[in-house]
Amino acid sequence: MLTGPDLLSKVKELGDASKSDLVRSCGYVSTKKDGSERLNFSAFYEALLEAKGLSLGDNSGKGVGKGGRKLSYVATVQGNGNLLVGKAYTALLDLNPGDEFEIKLGRKQIRLVPAGGEDEE
Repeated sequence: MLTGPDLLSKVKELGDASKSDLVRSCGYVSTKKDGSERLNFSAFYEALLEAKGLSLGDNSGKGVGKGGRKLSYVATVQGNGNLLVGKAYTALLDLNPGDEFEIKLGRKQIRLVPAGGEDEE
C-alpha cells in the first residue's frame, strides 16, 4: 500500500481514473475468504488525508483495536491454559508471522524478548 508522497504522486499520475481504480492501483486491496477482492476505501482515504498533512483521531489509531475500541492492555488465561496476545497488539508493534521471541519468566510476570534482541530491564 502506498503512503505519503508516493501515494500523492500515484493519485496525480492516474488523474481521472475511477475511485475503484485509484484504490486498487495504490494497493488498498485485500482478499475475502471466498477469494474475491475487497477494496479498502477507508484505509485509502485515511492514508490520502495523512499524506496531505491531515490526521484523523489521536496518535494515528495507536491503542485502538478492531471496531475502534480502545485496547484494555489486559490478557486473560483461556480455559485451555493458553494466553493470547491479540492481533491489535501485534499490529501496534509491527510484528509479522514468524517473528520469534524468547519467553522470560519472572516473579508473576512474563516478558517476550525478540530472539537475538537485548532484554530491557
